[in-house]
Amino acid sequence: MGISARELAAATPATRDRYVDLLRVASLGVVVLGHWLMAAVSGDGTVGNLLAVVPELQPLTWGLQVMPVFFFVGGFSHALAYRSRPDYAAFLRARLQRLLRPAMVFIGVWGAAALLVPLLGGDGGLTGVALRLVAQPLWFIGIYLAMVAFTPPLLRLHERHGWGAFAGLAGGAAVVDVLRFALDVPFVEFLNFAFVWLAVHQLGFLRADGRIGRPGLLAGTGLLGAAALVALGPYPLSMVGMPGEKVSNMAPPTLALLCHGLWLVGAVELLKGPGARFAGRAGVWRKVVAANGIAMTAFLWHLTAMLGVYGAMLALGLTPPAPATAAWWSQVPVRLAAAVVLTAALVAAFRRFEQPVPSAPATGTGGPLAVLGITLALFGVLGLSMTGFAGLLEGHAATLIAVRVTAPAAIAMTLAGWLLVERAGRTARHRPAA
Repeated sequence: MGISARELAAATPATRDRYVDLLRVASLGVVVLGHWLMAAVSGDGTVGNLLAVVPELQPLTWGLQVMPVFFFVGGFSHALAYRSRPDYAAFLRARLQRLLRPAMVFIGVWGAAALLVPLLGGDGGLTGVALRLVAQPLWFIGIYLAMVAFTPPLLRLHERHGWGAFAGLAGGAAVVDVLRFALDVPFVEFLNFAFVWLAVHQLGFLRADGRIGRPGLLAGTGLLGAAALVALGPYPLSMVGMPGEKVSNMAPPTLALLCHGLWLVGAVELLKGPGARFAGRAGVWRKVVAANGIAMTAFLWHLTAMLGVYGAMLALGLTPPAPATAAWWSQVPVRLAAAVVLTAALVAAFRRFEQPVPSAPATGTGGPLAVLGITLALFGVLGLSMTGFAGLLEGHAATLIAVRVTAPAAIAMTLAGWLLVERAGRTARHRPAA
């Protein structure tokens, strides 16, 4: 039997930065809530975006698009973890266990559904939409895998250059946007998946060393930069992707999104004092510990829960009102409550796959195998986030950067990558003594 959240909370050392854990939980919670609110399902089972129906709501994304906060917190945690155990293969396996194990279960369940549903003739309507949509959150897993993989070299750059390392990544993002928008260079925009998100991650390294000394300046610079880019450049107002838009700030990420990340990081750092005191309360800290133990499972399954709520409504003959009408808004609390209940049930069923496993002793070996594994897993989950599970039997494909990837191939790459990382991390455990 695992240790309870209450026991973990009681055993937390006084030196732990509890505000970071609070930010991790809160940022994922805001993302989940945003996804639930943005989904606008019509009576025929089509799924739209509330922000497209009501464009006046798009400025809210400047406060509610908080994924940069999660990646910032990840950089802080990765710096501390790698410094405490500077063995690449062991570091990868320890950090990826709670990402890839629940993700592989999620892929396995939905992969089986994707094979069975067409055979039963149920791949139309909302079910068909669900087969395409539920894999979209996997892009986050892919980006996080890249952050883990690049932590050791980028941490060394940080230790040598400090803010200069961040400036180099931010400068790379700016150059990419110039090449993309001014010179129309093809495919270059995909480099910003690395430059933008790794720059935000690098801010976490700076926080780990206490080098974010003027968060107000950081927040103001980011907010003014994002506003100027949106007002004067080709950047859209929304900080989340919108259906049919020619340019997205998210996919691929833009310099405007990086400025948005700066504003958010500065804002949460300004709140560090009261936030730390709040997280330090015994009752609050127990809830934070419990939520951190299930966060990835809840994130993976929250779209499944939301679509399940709408599916149940349609099955019961309860046609959803037209999105953004008074009737639609009046149903929001009920739909959210139902989504919470269904997500809780899914978490109860799958949470055990997120539990940490014993780590192998560090030996300094297994690095190349781990690199191959994380590379395969990275491209696999990113590919699957684009293809979805629909058309699995037909080998449905999508373009990942400039390469066509099929859903079966994406699943195979993810599985192979996970197994290789597992093997690399366990090499030491089975190595004979000298």
